[in-house]
Amino acid sequence: MATRKTSAERTGSKSRRPAAPGAAQPAPARARKRAGPVVAEAAAAPSAEPAAPPGKPAVTGTKLVRDSFTMPQADFELVALLKARALEFKRPTKKSELLRAGLHALNRLNDKALQAALESLTPLKTGRPKKPA
Repeated sequence: MATRKTSAERTGSKSRRPAAPGAAQPAPARARKRAGPVVAEAAAAPSAEPAAPPGKPAVTGTKLVRDSFTMPQADFELVALLKARALEFKRPTKKSELLRAGLHALNRLNDKALQAALESLTPLKTGRPKKPA
């Protein structure tokens, strides 16, 4: 009488033995975390940390959060213009630095000025833009 083959025998792969206790297990894939509305928290709690001296990067124990967002093309061009202006006074600037400086500037506005600045923006459709076919 013929015996049935297991799936490992049919495919020709070797069977796996369980790992010995204490042996290193492969790390599970990281779950992607989405950052929530950090802007409101940052604006609500002004930083009490002293500013780093010019020329030295600030070394802090703060956690960095990566997030993506959508901006109109005109705003991306404005970022490029501001980066070029910063280069004129010999201060190479990253996009994230400009956005952070803008947050700090908005935080210093009174409520009416902040409301006027927000209402001057063109509303955007939420979600990711569709990829061209």
